[in-house]
Amino acid sequence: MPAPKDSESRKLLRRLQAVMAEAAEGQERLNRIVDLVAISMGTEVCSIYLHRDESVLELCATYGLNAEAVHVTRMRMGEGLVGHVAKYRRAVNTPDAPSTKGFRYMPETGEEVFSSFLGVPVQRLGERLGVLVVQSKDARVYSDDEVYALEVVAMVLAEMTELGAFVGEGEALKPRHKQQVMVRGVTGQEGSAEGIVHLHDPRVVITNPVSDDPDHERTRLTTAIDALRVSVDQMLSAASGDSEQTEVIEAFRMFAYSRSWLRRMEADIDAGLTAEAAVEKEQTAARARMSGADPYLRDRLADLDDLSNRLLRMLTGQGRDSSELPDGAVLVARNIGPGELLEYGRRLRGVVLEDGAVGSHAAIVARAWAIPLVLQAQGITSEALSGDPILVDGDQGIVHLRPDDAVRAAFSDKLAMQAEAQTRYASIRDRACFSADGHRIELMMNAGLMADLPSLLSSGAEGVGLFRTELQFLTRNKVPRRGELASLYARVTKAAQGKPVTFRTLDIGSDKVLPYMKAQEEPNPAMGWRAIRVGLDKKGVMRMQLQALLRAVNGAPLRIMFPFIAQLEEFLAARGHLLREIHRETSLGHPLPSKLEVGAMLETPSMAFAPRKFFEEADFISIGGNDLKQFFFAADRENERVRRRYDTLNVSFLSLIEQIVARCAETGTPVSFCGEDAGRPVEALCFAAMGLRSLSMRPASIGPVKHILLRSNLSEVRDVIATARDSGEQSVRPAVMEYLRTR
Repeated sequence: MPAPKDSESRKLLRRLQAVMAEAAEGQERLNRIVDLVAISMGTEVCSIYLHRDESVLELCATYGLNAEAVHVTRMRMGEGLVGHVAKYRRAVNTPDAPSTKGFRYMPETGEEVFSSFLGVPVQRLGERLGVLVVQSKDARVYSDDEVYALEVVAMVLAEMTELGAFVGEGEALKPRHKQQVMVRGVTGQEGSAEGIVHLHDPRVVITNPVSDDPDHERTRLTTAIDALRVSVDQMLSAASGDSEQTEVIEAFRMFAYSRSWLRRMEADIDAGLTAEAAVEKEQTAARARMSGADPYLRDRLADLDDLSNRLLRMLTGQGRDSSELPDGAVLVARNIGPGELLEYGRRLRGVVLEDGAVGSHAAIVARAWAIPLVLQAQGITSEALSGDPILVDGDQGIVHLRPDDAVRAAFSDKLAMQAEAQTRYASIRDRACFSADGHRIELMMNAGLMADLPSLLSSGAEGVGLFRTELQFLTRNKVPRRGELASLYARVTKAAQGKPVTFRTLDIGSDKVLPYMKAQEEPNPAMGWRAIRVGLDKKGVMRMQLQALLRAVNGAPLRIMFPFIAQLEEFLAARGHLLREIHRETSLGHPLPSKLEVGAMLETPSMAFAPRKFFEEADFISIGGNDLKQFFFAADRENERVRRRYDTLNVSFLSLIEQIVARCAETGTPVSFCGEDAGRPVEALCFAAMGLRSLSMRPASIGPVKHILLRSNLSEVRDVIATARDSGEQSVRPAVMEYLRTR
């Protein structure tokens, strides 16, 4: 909405700027601001409520209400009209507040005599900071100009709150970014780390949101917009020939050339904001509008966020921290792709993401590096500053930001215990794994990067039970060439130094979407077009990868495994493609593997009941525990509400494992278990007791798993499981844990 040349909002901002310069104390500044706003807008009340924590608002300053209510009146998010403004991030403008739905009377404030109410959110880039309110005795609806003026003041308050301008007494006025904060998220990778925050994309700090020279600010904005459009056009030219990438950038470009976006920012400048403050005001407003939108609109919000951030960096000269990664760095980001994460390398001690999923590409890389990862840590990018001390508890999915001495001491004790355990594990690294009653268990490691291979020696793994080949596809912006893949697979084989490596063919789809492949809109992608289903439909990609694998071993043994086999015909079809490529390689005179083993991942319950021929035809079976468990319990492993509800040691799931082991034994087919649960000592012990003699896990888990297996009698554990099962227990975990405690 365009503002007049000498608008009321600009006059108000001039006075506000003077108050900020004159008042020394945080509380005094707030008091002066509410006085100024009430007098300038001709209202009898102006109040500022700030968040005491994420769910409670506190009255921090008022003109017109009882002064005794300051730092006394509090309300929860959604409680009363003020709480409604905070929760829904929308203004409330009513001439009769007491009759408005949701109104709550606070007797200590003396507000019962005021009829009209206008409240606007104080927020910054999706972060709720508080609510700014004006009230009057007369029943009136505040004009659009008045609403806009109050929103502009709220925006300036948000910037000042971020900069610590209102530090004072009261919980809500504690210094921001100084307090200890605990954020509870979701475990992406177990482990613990102590370090300092390194923000992947540091926030742009706007030090002066108010300007008295709108012409100059318009010129600055126009110059930055022009530069932004040039950079987007260059991106579009670089994508020429790639239709899918072009389509994405065209949508991006549409925002960059949006006239309405530019007009709104120009109106904010006319109201008295600087160019960068205007950009951020519109970015914040867009986030508030789209916070509950459908996935398509949220994707568009991400585009607008990206453009706004680029524009802010151009206007302020601030950018991503290009300095060297500090020692002990813990990466904190809203989200991150696998390519960006790989650029940081193994120097990171941990990763904390505000978004992200358990099966995301970042989680796969973090597991490969064996560094703790916490996902869905809400608000972490707003709370953290680069250089802040941070403790990451990947086991519990908890992050401690700026911890006090007591938390640090407890965490240090935990790290010391883990270090002591690692020393014990190192002492058994080169021992073959035999249970106390003489059963041999093979312990393999999972990998997906060339950088994982040194862990073969350091962990004591007997080979690579799963090499994920999709990471080489996920970290590129186009399909890798056959020669590139063959070279990589050859280096992997050589680095294994004669130990077996099982290559799983491309497993994409569901949570693993290639950046250069159009995403499929599916109601349930985990059970949709993925893994072997993609391979059988996109035969060219499968053939190219099979050729690369055959050429990479150059006459050495080769183990290939097809993922997500759901019926016999899929395995036979995939193996048929491989046999045809072998025939082709023979005709070209290329050396063939000295020994070829072709296996399948059993990840769907259907294959536990597959025809006997499946077990006869497969050279080996690998139970893919992550998918098998989610399909068995009909519990999406990306859904935290249900993911942890079902125990791996549930009697019914262990019975399924036992049945698969028995069917493989009938045909003499080697079988292993591959997945997160294989790396958990108690679960691994129970799998071994059910007859599994090969387990594949992340390298860091091999020591703890070997340690418990060496000391355990599998026959006794099997008897404990049988007793719990016969007694009608839902899970054998309590019985097994009690057995381990008594021993």
